[in-house]
Amino acid sequence: MANLTRWSPLKALSRFEQGAPFDDFFRGFSLRPQWSELEAPDVRIDVAENDGGYRVKAEMPGVDKNDIDVSISGNQVAISAEVKRESKKKDDERDIYTERYYGQVYRSFSLPDEVDNDKATAHYEGGVLTLELPKKGNGSARKLTIS
Repeated sequence: MANLTRWSPLKALSRFEQGAPFDDFFRGFSLRPQWSELEAPDVRIDVAENDGGYRVKAEMPGVDKNDIDVSISGNQVAISAEVKRESKKKDDERDIYTERYYGQVYRSFSLPDEVDNDKATAHYEGGVLTLELPKKGNGSARKLTIS
């Protein structure tokens, strides 16, 4: 009787260090820290529901409120922002290397009920975007202004 084994494309790398994760293989090349700093940030959200509507909190640290766009269409909510990350240095320091990240982040999700666009509000403070989204029977598309 033949034995079946699973094929893993990374198995060849595992013989370098038994039991070491794949990321550890690149640790000696000084590439891993640069990768993590240049990755696009995620928009993490919390959604809470009460009888009248929804409260959405989105973590967006370091983003200017003028660079955030929120749009609502029915029960669809979309949050997008332009992210600009630069490393700052003191005047008495000289550059060894400098990294920047410019890009767009986007998060879209559906709610169980449609949102009343006329009563929806958005507030941004301390890196957290808070959306108050009241429920409605029927809706139309509207772009929110952030206070």
